[in-house]
Amino acid sequence: MSIITDADARDREDMQKLIAGHDAALNDLMERHATPVFHFLCRLTGNEADASDLAQETFVRVFKSRASFRTDQKFSTWLFTIAANLGRNHFRWRARHPNISLETPLGDAGDATQTLGNTLPSAAPSPNEQSVAGERAEAVRQAVAALPEDLREAIVLCEWEERSVAEAAAILASTPKAVESRLYRARRMLREALQGFLTV
Repeated sequence: MSIITDADARDREDMQKLIAGHDAALNDLMERHATPVFHFLCRLTGNEADASDLAQETFVRVFKSRASFRTDQKFSTWLFTIAANLGRNHFRWRARHPNISLETPLGDAGDATQTLGNTLPSAAPSPNEQSVAGERAEAVRQAVAALPEDLREAIVLCEWEERSVAEAAAILASTPKAVESRLYRARRMLREALQGFLTV
């Protein structure tokens, strides 16, 4: 049984308000969750412009689907399920349009910040950080982008977003055992791809 935190309680209250017709409650939800959703989608897609569009669409879906939210479920799990599904659909669309690169490096996040509002800080590293870690970061991005879709989703949720295996399974409509298997395979593939850069 999951533990209900104060943050979960606030999310639940805001969703109850949203369902009751208080549209402004969506702003409070976005203020708390826009940044993690955007960063999750950045890591999933490897492209800030795509992530910004998908993050906006995620909250559009939250609003449109508000009546289907169950107040006994964790909002962040429901939210990330929507985001993951949109990311999955985006990759399927991009697979049918292979002229668009999967390895677009993350640059200045200014456009994304302006689009989603002040809740999104710039994800661009400082010049010093770029010089020190740029090559390694690009290698990681390319390695993650090259993973099969199911492995990429699992590794991003559990390693970068620090979601538990159980929550990742709920988000991906899978089982904890299947997620653990995906994590094992993803880590093995990343170790092979990133030899000489880092240990995963």
